[in-house]
Amino acid sequence: MNFRRHRRERIELGLTPLIDVVFLLLIFFMVTTTFQREAALKIELPRAQGVQEPRRQVLEVVVDAEGRYYIDHHELINTRIETLKKAMRRALRPDTRPVVVIAADRRTPHQAVIRVLDAARQLGLNHVSFATETRGER
Repeated sequence: MNFRRHRRERIELGLTPLIDVVFLLLIFFMVTTTFQREAALKIELPRAQGVQEPRRQVLEVVVDAEGRYYIDHHELINTRIETLKKAMRRALRPDTRPVVVIAADRRTPHQAVIRVLDAARQLGLNHVSFATETRGER
């Protein structure tokens, strides 16, 4: 019989190799992940429910499917940005910080919506929203 005490050796686990393995796994998953192309999807007007602030003036700019602009239910004479800015400036009340609501048809050219955003930015209108339809409207 052997009554001697056996000393157990202390096992150390190095963290450096574990961290290297975690980084390699992270890099592997990042490289092999596939992303969907948003531009290839057919999209429709998004649906949302929200509450607007009642104290602000709402300046609604409607853009139809052909890219024509309407402010206060009046069609603008052309689609130039200068005309759009003049009409927006005329529709604004003095000393207000309005919310610009862009109501664009789902078939509206992208450039027409960008032109409204650009005109609002040039006029210093920072609060812009997009009109959507609620679930029950369809």
